[in-house]
Amino acid sequence: MSNENTSIHEFDLNVIHEYFLNTKRQGPGSPKITRKALSFIDGLNEKSKVADIGCGTGGQTMVLAEDIIGEIIGIDLHSGFINQFNQNAQTLAMHNRVKGLVGNMEDLPFQEEELDLIWSEGSIYNIGFERGLTEWWKFLKQGGYVAITENTWFSDERPAEIEEFWQKAYPEIDTIPNKVHQMQKAGYFPVATFRVPDTCWTDYYAAMEKYKILF
Repeated sequence: MSNENTSIHEFDLNVIHEYFLNTKRQGPGSPKITRKALSFIDGLNEKSKVADIGCGTGGQTMVLAEDIIGEIIGIDLHSGFINQFNQNAQTLAMHNRVKGLVGNMEDLPFQEEELDLIWSEGSIYNIGFERGLTEWWKFLKQGGYVAITENTWFSDERPAEIEEFWQKAYPEIDTIPNKVHQMQKAGYFPVATFRVPDTCWTDYYAAMEKYKILF
């Protein structure tokens, strides 16, 4: 990689993107957890349209496509991720109804009430939980769903060091009841919430040890 005429910020992002191109997922999760979340969603059919926001290379998207027979659009800001996404869809013979587009979750390329389901595993924090829910609402059809993962506190008491870290990294972190309240405030009717198992995190970081960054 050449870093000539590249800012530190851009260089850091390029390193991160190149690194994660080698991973099946760009965040903690598993096919089992993806399917568990999908099990709470009703009414999808061959005419349904789904958007996976912050899709990365499509690890979870391809799992969704195994159970959803409608159209699925993956959106990610990084073109390298989208190239890999579309290659994965081609390899799995899903490219006729699953495609990735380079795009920004702050300016989604959809019409109002176009989507039956908005999916976002581990990425809504980039725009902010409340902002994402509020701005994405208009893209959902009447009776549509949004399924997201979000960083949350599991209790009202935690070590000061951990509290300080997360307040700096993601000040919007909060408890699950408060997150549910934010969803209701944005106009949603919460159907289900559940914790992503610890194994999704431990397995994710264990897998990361297999990969190296080359300069």
